[in-house]
Amino acid sequence: MSEWIIQTKDLCKSYRGRLAVDHVNLNIARGEIYGFLGPNGAGKTTTIRMLLGLIKPTRGSVEIFGKSLKREKLHILRKIGSLVEYPSYYGHLTAVENLEAIRRILDVPKTRIAQVLETVGLTKDAKRPVKGFSLGMKQRLGIAAALLGEPEMLILDEPTNGLDPSGILEIRELIKAMPKQHGITVLVSSHLLSEVEQMAGTVGIIRQGRMVFQDTIESLRRQSEGSISVAVSEPEEALLALLRMGFRGKLENGRIALERTDDQSVARIVKALVEQNHAVYRVEEKRKSLEELFLQIVGEGGGA
Repeated sequence: MSEWIIQTKDLCKSYRGRLAVDHVNLNIARGEIYGFLGPNGAGKTTTIRMLLGLIKPTRGSVEIFGKSLKREKLHILRKIGSLVEYPSYYGHLTAVENLEAIRRILDVPKTRIAQVLETVGLTKDAKRPVKGFSLGMKQRLGIAAALLGEPEMLILDEPTNGLDPSGILEIRELIKAMPKQHGITVLVSSHLLSEVEQMAGTVGIIRQGRMVFQDTIESLRRQSEGSISVAVSEPEEALLALLRMGFRGKLENGRIALERTDDQSVARIVKALVEQNHAVYRVEEKRKSLEELFLQIVGEGGGA
């Protein structure tokens, strides 16, 4: 059984009687990258703020590291690093000086500054004023700040927002290294499935404040598997014959739509239909992309 780093139970947050987060149950296991997905305004940032104790839930509970966030907030937050929205920094100070200000608050050894700058690939730029950094470098500096306290858990809210392709790649590779090289569990939120699927092993999808999917990326991929479409003479009779053979399918627009199957089964289907004197006009594989499935799951719009 997985060791849960984060568990929420019926987590709710309402504003003026409207539920922005509606009975969300997150389950995040130790050592994984968990992708928290949903359209802008779906409730991701509100949920993250509750996980970090920045706002109080209206109802429900949060357990992190097996302890109640409500009762042991300070103890828990010492073991969490976070980057919510854009990192704050002093533009006229260098990367080292910015991290030194945070280090003093956290009371960690000075050696941590060099360590985290190396982790995020900013060693060569350590003594440059931050105002000259690219957006991607500033995001990496924000992650360095989140790592200063040697956290067990890293929570990143839309860390690739606004970055160019090379910046996105840098942040993605950095996040992927966290569990493997540093033993850190990561929760990363995004509105882009195409980005998260390249990092995360597990995803949770939120729509209008409610969780509509929570499982592995592989499970999501299996749901995106398409169907086999067969154009054939006398489709109703042909479908009955295939159903008797144990295949699952239905008629769609005068064609037989069968659940996706392997190449050998497709060959069996065609052979059986021909032997029963059906003319097979066309066999096509129809497949949804993961992005199409994601859009189908979240529907149009994400709420306010």
